[in-house]
Amino acid sequence: METVNLIEKALNIRSFYHKIIAGNIANVETPNYKEKDIDFREELGRQMTGSRDVAVKERHNEENDSNSADGNTVNIENQMVKLTENSMMYSALIHVVTKKFSLMRYLINEGRR
Repeated sequence: METVNLIEKALNIRSFYHKIIAGNIANVETPNYKEKDIDFREELGRQMTGSRDVAVKERHNEENDSNSADGNTVNIENQMVKLTENSMMYSALIHVVTKKFSLMRYLINEGRR
């Protein structure tokens, strides 16, 4: 069940990350708002060692000149890419866990015969 535990933690992080990205998108026009982000691999490692808190980091995008006049560091295009990628990764994890449970169900049912 170690795989299921790993997938559960990864799904929790992906779900949390979705909220972070949605918050960034919602604040794209908020003056002085700093983009928030997480490092998925770092967070998964932390979760696997027992940490319950997710380390949210503020990003100071120097390359983002479009909103620099008001101090906002959110780039809407980058956020949409991150949202799409995160959704795809979440769906892939759901697919993996579904297949894992289907295999377990198959093995249990075959064992009864």
